[in-house]
Amino acid sequence: MQMVIENLPSCRLAYVRQVGPYGPANAQAMNTLKQWAVKNQLLHESATLLGIPQDDPTTTPPEECRYDACIVITESKRLEDDIVEIGELSGGDYLICKVRHTAEDIQQAWNVIIPHLHASGYVMDNKPVIERYRWELLHQHWCEICVPVRPV
Repeated sequence: MQMVIENLPSCRLAYVRQVGPYGPANAQAMNTLKQWAVKNQLLHESATLLGIPQDDPTTTPPEECRYDACIVITESKRLEDDIVEIGELSGGDYLICKVRHTAEDIQQAWNVIIPHLHASGYVMDNKPVIERYRWELLHQHWCEICVPVRPV
């Protein structure tokens, strides 16, 4: 598995929020976002989609877990719509882990990520983990797990 530290810049996002247990409803939120992005001509080869679970399901009741399906937007034009919200993602250092987009491969990645962080002199920072879907990876069924980090 490829793992590198990358400084992600702050960016503007359009997002659809799903509240409830993580799982199939997250994929539905992402599909809603994609349909909106196609309609607004934002889903193209330079597009970056993000999945951001906002809560830790081990400490947050399932019915209160929030998942944001996002697309990075650079246009300054107003995108008023009932479907999406507009927000900002603050940048910072992230451990980027490229993995196949399957539940099994993502789970296996987490078995490696935390020990790798500790061995590299980093710990998780207090920001949400991000699933990043860049165009060239999306069509090959790969994604990147972006873990916020800071030096020990």
